[in-house]
Amino acid sequence: MTLQAPHALFTYGTLQMREVQLARFGRVLKGRRDALPGYRTTELRITDPDVIAVSGTDRHLLVIPSNDPSDAVEGAVLELTDEELAAADDYEVDDYARVAVTLVSGTKAWAYLEAAREAV
Repeated sequence: MTLQAPHALFTYGTLQMREVQLARFGRVLKGRRDALPGYRTTELRITDPDVIAVSGTDRHLLVIPSNDPSDAVEGAVLELTDEELAAADDYEVDDYARVAVTLVSGTKAWAYLEAAREAV
């Protein structure tokens, strides 16, 4: 059986972890390295007990815009099905918003950025 994976998701944090992928998607996803230009990471303290239990930490990365044009956030592009993208949305806390981005490679992907900055 071949899974249809119509969504590219750029991840730079805990969604790259094997344990998180197994818990959220029921499988380990293959990813390819890429980067998000014009952004940098900061740390966010998560209070959701379910997310802490799955990730093993209350400290998660958050991507924010950078004033330095040479900044880029390193991460991985994962291919997700509709159901897996919904599971990723469910995993991310309200501090994150799923936004369409263009990566260094030119790939168009979803990424979870800071909700307060990206809200429309």
